[in-house]
Parts: sequence; C-alpha cells; structure tokens
Amino acid sequence: MATTQQCRTALERLARNLADADDDVRSAAALERSVSCHLTDLDTTFTGRLVHGRIEDMTTVHGPPSERAQIRLAMTGDDLVSLVDGRLNFARAWARGRVRLEAGLRDLLRLRSLL
Repeated sequence: MATTQQCRTALERLARNLADADDDVRSAAALERSVSCHLTDLDTTFTGRLVHGRIEDMTTVHGPPSERAQIRLAMTGDDLVSLVDGRLNFARAWARGRVRLEAGLRDLLRLRSLL
C-alpha cells in the first residue's frame, strides 16, 4: 500500500509533468480551479489549486475534503502512484470505477486531453 508521502511525491511529479508539458496539454491544464484528491484507502485528501498547468498550495487533511473543490478525484494511493508512473491507464481505471473524477462539464471537456 502506498504511503501518504509516496502519494504526495506522485502529485508533485504530476504537477511538474503538467508544468513541463507541450503546448496542447499545457493549454488544457491552464485552468484556474480548486482541486482535491481523496485517497480512499488512506482516508487522506490533498487539496490545492490548479493554476496555469501547476498545482499550487497543496495541503493534506485527514478524511474526506472539507470543501467541495471544482475538480475532484478519488482513488486509492496505489492507483494514484500507478497513474502518475504510467502503469495504470486513466480511462480504463475510470471506466472500471477505480478512479472517480467529478467536475463541471466545461472542465471535463478541457481536461479530456490530459487523460
């Protein structure tokens, strides 16, 4: 089972990948939205802001998110690490219910190129 620190590292790596991405991906991630990632097996939530393709002001709280972020993810810590490492395909994991993504329709349409 992935640890909270491994999950934080994976999210930081995801943020670096977004910041270093090519123009198409970076423009898709150029939203300014609040984000949360609830790790169901660790009962821990990372929250922050997606700003110009970077995740900023990341904090960790125990339990589910206290406020509803504009973009919300939920999965196990192992799945988060596997997604960021490229060992787990997002679309397949989402279709099988291993990953939950909730956001407004407009955000989902913009984020689809990231997935």
